[in-house]
Amino acid sequence: MNPEVWISYVAIYTAISLMPGPSVVMVSVTALRHGRRAAVLCVLGDVLGEVVIMVLAYFGLGAILATSAVAYGVLKWGGIAYLAVLGLLQLREAARGSVAPATEHPTSRTGLRAGFLTGVLNPKAILFYMAFFAQFIDASSPALPQFLILVLSSSMVVALVLSGYAFLAARLAGALRAPRTQRWISLGSGTALLGTSAWMAATR
Repeated sequence: MNPEVWISYVAIYTAISLMPGPSVVMVSVTALRHGRRAAVLCVLGDVLGEVVIMVLAYFGLGAILATSAVAYGVLKWGGIAYLAVLGLLQLREAARGSVAPATEHPTSRTGLRAGFLTGVLNPKAILFYMAFFAQFIDASSPALPQFLILVLSSSMVVALVLSGYAFLAARLAGALRAPRTQRWISLGSGTALLGTSAWMAATR
C-alpha cells in the first residue's frame, strides 16, 4: 500500500473514531462504573467486534445488508435492544438507591462481552467499512494484503481512541467514589445508554 494512502486513511479514520458513538458511550460507562480494568477489557471486546465487522464487510455481508431490510433490521434492533436493556438496568439501580461502589474487579467476561456486542451489533458499521475500504484499496494490486493493513491500522486506532476515553472516564470516577455520587453516575450512564439506543433507532 502506498504510504501516502495509508497516512490519509489513518488520519481520516482517527477523526471519525474520535466522534462519540455507541462504543465510546459503552467504554466510558464501563470505566465510570467498574474502573480501568473493566474498561480495558471492554475496549478489547470492541476491537474484536470491529474486526469481525471489517471481515464481514470484506467478504460481502455489507452488500447483503444493503439489499435485505430483514437482515439489516435484525442486527440494528439487536444492538438497540442490548444498549437499552443495559441502560434500564443502570436506571433501576439508581432508582433503588442500591448502586454498588465502582470496582476494579468485575468479571473479565462482562467487560469483554459488553464491548464485543456493542462493536458487532452495528449494521451501519458494516456498510461504512464496505464503502470506506473501497476508497483506499488499489484495484491494480492484491486486495487481501491491503485489507489486512487497513484492519490492523483500524484496530490500533480504535484501541487508542477508546482507551483515551476510558482513561478520562476512569480518572473522573476515581474522584467520585461516594455512594450518592455513584448513584448519579449510574443515572447518567443509564440515560446515556438509553439515549444512544434511541439515536440508533431514529437513524437509518
